[in-house]
Amino acid sequence: MGTPLGDFVRAKRDSIQPESFGLPDRGRRRAPGLRRSDLATRAGISVEYLTRIEQGRDRNPSPAVLNALADALSLDARERDHLRYLAKITGGACPGHRRPSPPNREVRPAVLATLRLLEPAAAFVTNRLGDVLAYTSGFELVMRGIGLLDTERPNLTRYVFTDPRARTFLPDWHQVADEQAFDLWLGPSAETSEWFKAELAPVAGPEFTRRLHHHLPPSPVPLRIDHPAAQELRWDRERLELPSTDAQQLVVLLPADEATAHAVEQLRHRPRGILRAAS
Repeated sequence: MGTPLGDFVRAKRDSIQPESFGLPDRGRRRAPGLRRSDLATRAGISVEYLTRIEQGRDRNPSPAVLNALADALSLDARERDHLRYLAKITGGACPGHRRPSPPNREVRPAVLATLRLLEPAAAFVTNRLGDVLAYTSGFELVMRGIGLLDTERPNLTRYVFTDPRARTFLPDWHQVADEQAFDLWLGPSAETSEWFKAELAPVAGPEFTRRLHHHLPPSPVPLRIDHPAAQELRWDRERLELPSTDAQQLVVLLPADEATAHAVEQLRHRPRGILRAAS
């Protein structure tokens, strides 16, 4: 049985073309990407040890080995952080069988006050599970009609993978799906993420479970929305991490072009200063 760490190393190795590392083409292979022997040589470890890591038989590689693998795979800063996180939970931080307490859904008054100051911009408070905990009227304006806010407790991850409207209104659905699945590895806690994944997997299907084992951090790109009452909207996303005790993020959607800014002004017909909070 594999581990999150082993799955990531194998997925990253499979995604690398040997030629990009200056390695010769050795003809047809059973699997794509970098050979295990080539990665082991670059990292300065044995093939047998690398095999144990990838197959989940070694769950506690040393920091030196993790750094060597990160160097050998040419990981960027985000991927290195993810590698260290996966090593932590692979080493035993996920008990897995008991249902943990749900993540805190309370948004502090100071954060709600910050949202009010952001009106009429589109902004919301979320966590790594995708829960939409509070939002501005500008966010409601943008999301109105696509289905995300139709439930009592809106959740972007669940919406993307279980609501068929998501594929209609999100032209880059695969990119958004990659982002939401990857975010589950980052919290609010390892136990809560494991519980959420186990709860969602039966209804989300293979598009969800396949991404859980992919592990590669998606590249940040503008969020595109085919709004039902406007043209295509393109958004840059600014994410502000709140204190770790909150395990939440404040996300602001910024128009990525003049056409989006103009379209939103045309949509805006609600009075300013209205703040919505998900119960």
